[in-house]
Amino acid sequence: MAVENKKIVVPGDFLGTTEEFTLGAGVYDEKGNIYAALTGEVRVSRRREIEVVPVVETPPLPREGDIVIGRVEDLKDSLVVVSIACLWGREDRSVAVSLPGVIHISNIKRGFVKDLRHEFGILDLVKARVIDAKALRLSTAEPELGVIKACCSACRGDMLRRGNVLVCENCNRIELRKIASDYMRVA
Repeated sequence: MAVENKKIVVPGDFLGTTEEFTLGAGVYDEKGNIYAALTGEVRVSRRREIEVVPVVETPPLPREGDIVIGRVEDLKDSLVVVSIACLWGREDRSVAVSLPGVIHISNIKRGFVKDLRHEFGILDLVKARVIDAKALRLSTAEPELGVIKACCSACRGDMLRRGNVLVCENCNRIELRKIASDYMRVA
């Protein structure tokens, strides 16, 4: 036997032959030789099936229905461009996406939206639901979704929530946003 149970391997490590083992998860066959397809721990079952179980966690990919946290990078006529930082509940790990998410004006809230600048500001932190994972389309239409931390558009100071509006703690400017029900700072 070429490899012992519980040994840590990396992709490309030789594990044995197809004469010795049947293929399980995390391995591949090349001309009768079995190699590790990922970094992990080798396990051999009683039926001689060999597999590699990951020991390192891969960054999560946003899926349809997931809630993500991101920063507003740009406001277009009918789109909000959001750089996605993490999944809600998995803030300890960055997501494995390089493309920004987008919130179409029709997915901001229930009801009519006349101007995106009354709903979001550049550098605001938002909580949104993924409605299309391939195109990274997002929605903030639910009450618990929307801006969770805002920056004043005049002085970039932190905004405090007072009812349905936000007030800058530096310059006292009042601004509107699509505020999430759990906005971070309340006055």
